[in-house]
Amino acid sequence: QICVVFSEELKCWCRAVIKSIMYCTDHYQTECFLVDYAKYIFVKSKDIRVALEAFMQIPYRAKKCRLYRTKPVTLRIDFCEDTAKI
Repeated sequence: QICVVFSEELKCWCRAVIKSIMYCTDHYQTECFLVDYAKYIFVKSKDIRVALEAFMQIPYRAKKCRLYRTKPVTLRIDFCEDTAKI
């Protein structure tokens, strides 16, 4: 479920998905994924609000994605011979 959280760093309200909740000394701390900034932040539970329907109609600016079926490669550069090999 998408909610709205206040980001101290960005100084604005942002749409977010709650990932985890943990109890600190005197409040609950929530880890959230900001869907418009592709960033994880921690916020206090008092800084979380229910999103209005009109706010949810705006398309997300960031999407989580994966590189499907890609394999990491190494580029070997030989400066003496001025060549490069994958």
